[in-house]
Amino acid sequence: MALALAATARPQDRPAAARSSGSEDIEFVLEAAQGGMAEVEIGRLAAEDARSDEVKRFAARMDDDHSKGGDELKSIAQSKSIALPSALAPKDQALRDRLARLNGEAFDRAYMRAMVSDHQKDVSEFRHESHDGRDPDVKAWAAGILPTLEDHLKMARATRSTATAAAN
Repeated sequence: MALALAATARPQDRPAAARSSGSEDIEFVLEAAQGGMAEVEIGRLAAEDARSDEVKRFAARMDDDHSKGGDELKSIAQSKSIALPSALAPKDQALRDRLARLNGEAFDRAYMRAMVSDHQKDVSEFRHESHDGRDPDVKAWAAGILPTLEDHLKMARATRSTATAAAN
């Protein structure tokens, strides 16, 4: 998720308070934090390993924007005594590991494909939370981040098209 690679943590990986409460807002916070952490880490990998300057610029933007959004979310989580995850989810770690084995145009294509897919999911989830969330702080944060995620999706699609065209 924005933060967005919005990874879904397994129930056993979530803090006990989140599992017992059943709160959709807490679940959203945990997923957003998990996804944001993945966006930053994978973005840093891409900033170093991508071939295309355009992909590198996109990756740097992911790192910057998702780090900033993550810091904002940490403040909200702390105020609500929500313990955020501190490690990548297994699916995000698997993506990072797969990307780390690629190079050149193959890396660029795989990274951008993942970014388009992830941001489509993120936009949908953040839109839902910004409209239907119950916690006013979380709802407002999601609404504030949503335009950035929509911009990321547009950028990801354009960069993917460029990376694909350059490879052909």
